[in-house]
Amino acid sequence: MGLEFYDLTHPWGLGQPCWPYFADVEIVRLHNMSKSGVLTQKITTVMHSGTHIDAPGHVVPGTAFMDEVPLPNFFGTGVVVSIPKKKWEVITAEDLENARPRIRRGDIVIVNTGWHKYYGDNQHYYGYSPGFYKEAGEWFVEKKVKMVGSDTQALDHPLGTAIAPHGPGKPDGLLPHVCEEYLETTGRTVLEDFPEWEPCHKAILSNGILGFENVGGDI
Repeated sequence: MGLEFYDLTHPWGLGQPCWPYFADVEIVRLHNMSKSGVLTQKITTVMHSGTHIDAPGHVVPGTAFMDEVPLPNFFGTGVVVSIPKKKWEVITAEDLENARPRIRRGDIVIVNTGWHKYYGDNQHYYGYSPGFYKEAGEWFVEKKVKMVGSDTQALDHPLGTAIAPHGPGKPDGLLPHVCEEYLETTGRTVLEDFPEWEPCHKAILSNGILGFENVGGDI
């Protein structure tokens, strides 16, 4: 039996969903068939739109950009694990340790929380998703996996990103009402439960582990 290929990407193009502070994708036809007899298009996009890979240089100064990552890093044993999660739930080290098939050293790991079914231009997908946080990032580093991906909006829980009052999201977060709702629902502030900005990003990328965000398709 030959190789089987699986597409783990969401459709990409004009009008596609974007993270809350990213500019929209623009596709302009500079030449079209009826006028020029040739089609030429100009695409303007943020590199982190749709399903994509984060290189270490995304968050760690002085580390590799995508063109500097050795090609062997993109090849290996892939494993997709199902860890169903609901609104704002955290993917823990225990979840990862108990996942089947077992995650092993050198694996390319994709975590299916089920959240990809909400992918779209909506705040539910971006502001209320489950996700990794510091503990998961440290677990991936200890396990020495090769790459990590998730079917959620980022490599970190949304309340550990600028959606909450972190980094460029200070002082109120990009989606303040989400932070207010978290307080009303849990009785705790976002910063009590998610005090660090993108610790999973920093843990894995600083150790040369690349990350996939917004995984979908055939997952």
